Amino acid sequence: MAIPTFVDQVTLHLAAGRGGNGVASVKREKFKPLGGPDGGNGGQGGSIILQVDTSVTTLVDYHHSPKRRADNGGQGAGDHKNGGNGKDLVLAVPDGTLVKDADGNELADLVGHGTTMVIAQGGRGGLGNAALASSKRKAPGFALLGEPGDELVVRLELKVVADIGLVGFPSAGKSSLIAAISRARPKIADYPFTTLIPNLGVVTAGETTFVVADVPGLIEGAAEGRGLGHDFLRHIERCAALVHVIDTASIEPGRNPLDDLEVIEGELARYGGLEDRPRLVALNKVDVPDGQDIADMVVEELRGRGLRVFEVSAASGAGLRELTFAMAEIVVASREVAPDAEPERIVLRPKAVDASDDFEVVGTDDGWRVRGTKPERWVRQTDFSNEEAVGFLADRLSRLGVEIKLARMGAQEGDAVIIGPENNSVVFDFKPSIEAGAEMLGRRGEDERLRENRPARERRRDIAEAMETKSEEEARADVARRLDEERKKKGPNRSSGSSGVGPMSYEIGTKDDPDWDGSDD
Repeated sequence: MAIPTFVDQVTLHLAAGRGGNGVASVKREKFKPLGGPDGGNGGQGGSIILQVDTSVTTLVDYHHSPKRRADNGGQGAGDHKNGGNGKDLVLAVPDGTLVKDADGNELADLVGHGTTMVIAQGGRGGLGNAALASSKRKAPGFALLGEPGDELVVRLELKVVADIGLVGFPSAGKSSLIAAISRARPKIADYPFTTLIPNLGVVTAGETTFVVADVPGLIEGAAEGRGLGHDFLRHIERCAALVHVIDTASIEPGRNPLDDLEVIEGELARYGGLEDRPRLVALNKVDVPDGQDIADMVVEELRGRGLRVFEVSAASGAGLRELTFAMAEIVVASREVAPDAEPERIVLRPKAVDASDDFEVVGTDDGWRVRGTKPERWVRQTDFSNEEAVGFLADRLSRLGVEIKLARMGAQEGDAVIIGPENNSVVFDFKPSIEAGAEMLGRRGEDERLRENRPARERRRDIAEAMETKSEEEARADVARRLDEERKKKGPNRSSGSSGVGPMSYEIGTKDDPDWDGSDD
C-alpha cells in the first residue's frame, strides 16, 4: 500500500486533559490536632491548540495518527499545594486550514503564520477543602473532582494559500510552467495525470513575490467527481486570479483551445464561488510549429472576449516574463484592498450564561430531567462516595432554585431526578429540604468536628484548670486519672448522653493518650 505524502483532508479525534482533583486535608501539628483545612486545588487539564506553521504543507502526520490527547492536570496536596497544570498539546497545521465539526459546520479558517485556535479546552481542576471552607463550613471533609476536558471530532481541510491558480486539462503544461517561472521542481512526464497533488512555486516579478499553484486533473465532469480535479478544486478558492493554461499542440482528436477553455470554465462555474476572479490565458507550447499556428488562429477571438492572452512556451521561456508581470500586477492590486493578515487567537467557548435560572426542568418517562450548565458541571465535580460532598451538591442545587422549580412543576418526594448528559446521567430521589427548617440539626455538608462544645476540648480544659491545684508529686497523667475517677463516681451525664469519661478509647497515661507529655509516672 502506497504511503501518501500529501494529505489535504483528515478527521481528528481529540481529547483535552482532565482537571486534577482537589484534596481534602486537615493540617495536623503538635498540640494542634485540627489546625484547619489545607487541601490544595487540582491543576488545569491541558488544552489542544491548532497553530498555523508555514513550514508545514500537508496534513499527512494526522492521517497516520488521528487520535490526540493532552495531559491531565495534577492532583492537589496538603499544605495548600496546588496540582500542576497539564501541558497543552500544540498541533501544527498548514496555512489555509479550514476547521469543521463532525457535522460539517465551519468552526474557523486558520490563515496567517502564528494564528492559533484552542479547539479543545482542558478541564478545570477541582477545589480543595481549603478553598471550600467558610464561616459556616469551617473544615470541609471533602473536595471537588476535576472536570473532564473537551472531547470532540473535527475535520481539517487544507485550502492552499496561493496568489495565482493554474487550471487546465491534464498535460497542458502547468507543472512545466511552474518549473520554468519558479524554483519548484514538480514531477513532469508526457502522460495525463502525472501531477497527483497541487504544486506550489514562489515567483518573483520585479519587486513582487507571489505564490503560484496548479490544480491537477481537471477534466469534464470534475465538479461532479470525475477524475482528480474535484479533490483539489478547493485549493484555488483563495487565489487572487486564475490562469488558463491551454495546450496548443495537443494531438488528441476533437481538442482545440476554445473548447478546452469552455470546458474548464464550465467546471469552475459548477463548482461555484470563483466567478469574481480575474482570468488570464496562457497559450502554451508555441515553440512547436503546429502550436504557434493554432495560437495565431485563436488569439484574437480570445481577446475579443475580454481576456488577456499570452503566447508562452515553458520549454523555451518565450512570453514568460510578460505573463509573470501580468500575474504580479493582479496580485499587487489584490493585496492593496485586502486587510493585513495578523496572527489571532481563536477560542471555542460555549455561550456564557450567568443568570440564576441557568437551568430547565423537563418531565420525561424516566423522571424529571434537569438541564443546565451549572447543575451538570456541579454533578461532574461531586465525589458521590463522600456523603458530605453529596450534601454540598444538594445545597448548591437548592440555592440555584432547582428544588423550588421541581416542587412547582409537581414533583413528589421519591420521584427520580436526572442530571447530566443522556449517556452518563446521575439519578437522585427527590427529597425536598424546603420544609426541614429548624428541625435540621445542622446544614448539609457542615463539618461537626469544629463544634465549640466538643467533649475532648472540655476534658483538656478541665485538666488544665486542675493542674493549677495539683500537688508536687502529681504529674499531668495523675491529674487526668483523678478527674476521670471523679466523673465515674458522679455517673453519666443524662442531659448530654455522655458517660462522663469522654469519647476516647484509650488508657490514660499511655502513648495513645493525646495529652501524654512523654514523661514516665
